[in-house]
Amino acid sequence: MKTKPISFLIAAMLAVVAQAQSQPNIIYILADDLGYGDLGCYGQQVIQTPNLDRMADEGIRFTNHYAGSTVCGPSRSCLLEGKHSGNTYVRGNGMLQMREDPHDMIFPQALKQAGYHTALIGKSGLGCNTDDASLLHKKGFDYFFGFTSHTQAHWYFPQYLWRNDGGTVTKVEFPNNTLHEGDNYSSELVIDEALAYIEQQKEGPFFLHLAFQIPHVSLRAKEEWKAKYRPILNETPLPPKNKHPHYSYEREPKTTFAAMVSYMDHNMGLLLAKLEELGIADNTLVMFASDNGAMEEGGHMRASFNSSGELRGGKRDMWGGGIRTPMIAWWPSKIQPGQVTDHVSAFWDISPTVRELAGAKAQADTDGISMVPVLLGQGEQATHDTLYWEFFERGGKRAILKGKWKLILYKTNTDLDPRLELFDLSRDIGETKNVASQHPEVISELRKLMDSAHSPSEHKQFKLAAER
Repeated sequence: MKTKPISFLIAAMLAVVAQAQSQPNIIYILADDLGYGDLGCYGQQVIQTPNLDRMADEGIRFTNHYAGSTVCGPSRSCLLEGKHSGNTYVRGNGMLQMREDPHDMIFPQALKQAGYHTALIGKSGLGCNTDDASLLHKKGFDYFFGFTSHTQAHWYFPQYLWRNDGGTVTKVEFPNNTLHEGDNYSSELVIDEALAYIEQQKEGPFFLHLAFQIPHVSLRAKEEWKAKYRPILNETPLPPKNKHPHYSYEREPKTTFAAMVSYMDHNMGLLLAKLEELGIADNTLVMFASDNGAMEEGGHMRASFNSSGELRGGKRDMWGGGIRTPMIAWWPSKIQPGQVTDHVSAFWDISPTVRELAGAKAQADTDGISMVPVLLGQGEQATHDTLYWEFFERGGKRAILKGKWKLILYKTNTDLDPRLELFDLSRDIGETKNVASQHPEVISELRKLMDSAHSPSEHKQFKLAAER
């Protein structure tokens, strides 16, 4: 057998090195229940978010980016699978999780095969109420630290978190935590873990999905952050209570919510500073979004800070306030600063985007479109003909967006002829005027497109009226 010449081996080694150097690190950050209007760069007037505002100033801000769903479980499934909620397995919250490969394939597996080290730190998007920390490694994450149960993630002083390092699962216990109080604040643990991970993987390439718990209730913030907002908000504390409900009872809900968002922004500042300290910022794409619209739970009211901005509704609604999300991308050497785009995009676009940037295998069955042209300002950006959502709480809802038209159907779990709303977003961004009676031909077209977008779910929990 002939041996290959030294020159050939050197060339091959150089090619491998060149490929590694051309692969950017990718950090995708997801806030939990952050509203479209909760950041300064999206119009927030009270809560201070200087680091995310800086990201927008130095990068690109999306004004028409949509979450996968109006609650966390299905939204994160859409993100990871690269599909809309008419084609994913996890289409709602509940006692379920993704299945092992080859079912419900997610893009970190493809990045791993392309040479990336992959991690998820924070709140897992592979299921909802589960303690199965082994699944993270099976689905393509080399490293995991955080919550597998979304219910456990309601509390900022958990009694345990999970670590999965290369398939070895450890239950990390915090015996002094009592869910609402304690000496280990989970958001602090998560950002410390993320910074340590970046330090360890600085040679790259790596993919980090950093899934913040903030600002989902319970409302809990450290005193130093609450103190910043007391003189600004002058909130009269609510009367004390002896017992906490499921979500913690917070006597200063406005002060605490503002403190939580600013603390999250502070953690974004720590992350950007770490990238710059290590000299890897120019080769790292950082993206930031929220998993769904603004909540009204645990004492927080959207109206306190105009959390949905000019949009109607919030979490669990199909109006813009429930599914439109802030989206910022920052990459100092590649993204031109100070950009704002109205390109219509959604969570299912993230998979084709990061695959293309990483040189990973393209996804054959995605509903998404790569956003690389709009991110880098190079080439022609393909656009969606439609965006589609379905949701199975509160009787069921479906929605479709096509151009200026937005159609929402209600009671879709049970009604074959559901109540509907049609909005012209070019004239009515707040979705206040139902013009369904004026445009029956538009409704007919959009309902047909809805039906073509939907595939019957393999889970009995997610059935439309005609399928029951």
